[in-house]
Amino acid sequence: MNGWGVRVIGLLAMVGSYWLVYEHGRSVERAEAATMSAQRDSGDRLAEVLGERDARKEENRRETAKEEVRAHAQEQRTIADAGAASADAAGQRLRDEAGKLAATVSCPATDPDAIARGQAATRAAMVLSGLLERSVDTNRELAKAYDRARIAGQQCESEHDALVRSPAY
Repeated sequence: MNGWGVRVIGLLAMVGSYWLVYEHGRSVERAEAATMSAQRDSGDRLAEVLGERDARKEENRRETAKEEVRAHAQEQRTIADAGAASADAAGQRLRDEAGKLAATVSCPATDPDAIARGQAATRAAMVLSGLLERSVDTNRELAKAYDRARIAGQQCESEHDALVRSPAY
């Protein structure tokens, strides 16, 4: 071969080797980029899974706290109902005593003035007995309404506190 042919072949061999080195570098770079992308995607997925787990844990904590608050509120309502029943019994005893008082005020007498005073006292005792009964009924309703409102307010406040409390993990 002549000198030109050897030079051309040498030049082609040199350009070809540079091309192969260049292509090898690009393939290594692509492989590294793919590896880094896979690691990033794996890290992203891990963060997503951990975030979901933490969110589930927080939701479970909140639900548990709400159930505890509801159970406590139910206990409070039961206690308030028992107190109301006790107050009803005491009110009934008071009404019975007022009725007995009204019955004993009217005693038989022969003196017309005593009879008139007895009838007036009986009417007054009956009016007082009626007022007492209405007062007891009103107080009972007010106490029940107050207990319901107080318990509901405490339940709402406790549920709110349980929701905004930071997790303890």
